[in-house]
Amino acid sequence: MGVLIGKGLGGTTNASADTAGGTTPTVTQPQQTVPNPPPKATVSFAAVGDIVMGSPPFGLPADGGASFFGSVASLFTGDLVMGNLEGTLSTGGGSKCGPSPGPNCFAFRTPPEYAKWLRQAGFRVMNVANNHFDDFGETGQQETLQALSAQGLKASGRRGQVTVVVRNGVRIGIVGFSSYRWTSKLFDIPAAKRLVGEAAKRADLVVVVIHAGAEGSDRTHVRPGTETFLGENRGDSLALTHAVVDAGADLVWGSGPHVMRGMEFYKGRLIAYSLGNFAGYKVFGLGGNLSTSGVLRVTLKADGSYVTGSLAPTQIVSPGLPAPGGSAISLVRDLSRADFGSRAARIATDGTISPPSSPG
Repeated sequence: MGVLIGKGLGGTTNASADTAGGTTPTVTQPQQTVPNPPPKATVSFAAVGDIVMGSPPFGLPADGGASFFGSVASLFTGDLVMGNLEGTLSTGGGSKCGPSPGPNCFAFRTPPEYAKWLRQAGFRVMNVANNHFDDFGETGQQETLQALSAQGLKASGRRGQVTVVVRNGVRIGIVGFSSYRWTSKLFDIPAAKRLVGEAAKRADLVVVVIHAGAEGSDRTHVRPGTETFLGENRGDSLALTHAVVDAGADLVWGSGPHVMRGMEFYKGRLIAYSLGNFAGYKVFGLGGNLSTSGVLRVTLKADGSYVTGSLAPTQIVSPGLPAPGGSAISLVRDLSRADFGSRAARIATDGTISPPSSPG
């Protein structure tokens, strides 16, 4: 769904740490000494694409969102579950679209109390490096961050931000990139490499989240060069992802095109270019590729080595709820082969993701 960006303010640098098990995160300074991870430690991740749990005037779930993730929550298996929050959790602020929005401007705000459903489903980190975090200006941004924090959820992706969480004794640094001034910019590749390098100094594992690429049902392929949409620079996904892996990223996953894209291994690190729309209550176009999604699940060693991974297929069913099933496995397998050749992730019929025999 296309949008026109509004004015916004950049976020502040964050280097907080959160340990599993409590509802309130423990905040530490980046210079704090943290023990080295256990020699055989691993961390399992689960990630999904764009999430909008409803927004006036489009509509809100009749049960207040209580059952929103009910049919898919069992798929969120992992030490750290992440998603892209495509919108705000707010009631205040003025819409970026103004009183008479044009056909390509959409502003999303879900009631702040819906953050509890994210927490209940298993999410612990929500990416806000996207074009909708500023839908209701600085007020909407701050209300969103407060709503997430109240549920013990971390936000990642504000400008210059490295979010650090600890799982199984392993420090994980999460960095998000998009095209907008309130986030770290994906088209400034030297700056992106510096930020990922800083994350690598603070953490044992680095996860990069990108919100990149042109939008539309026909935008499933990853091509070299810069993509644009409605006059916006949506980045050069290939150049960016390879650069951040060179700088120390161990896993890269993305959203933005509103459709799934292929996966590749670059220098032994998995890059999932877009996980598509995961859920959008009455706000996303449905059908075909637009309704195809999945849960990416990856396990890494503490040194970043790939252990195993899988793609659990999901789909968006009317009026915009996530449900198991669909054609994600075959779609992503075909796109990976077509776009990345010898570097393509090997995706079995059961969704298992394996590196190619000759790493890229």
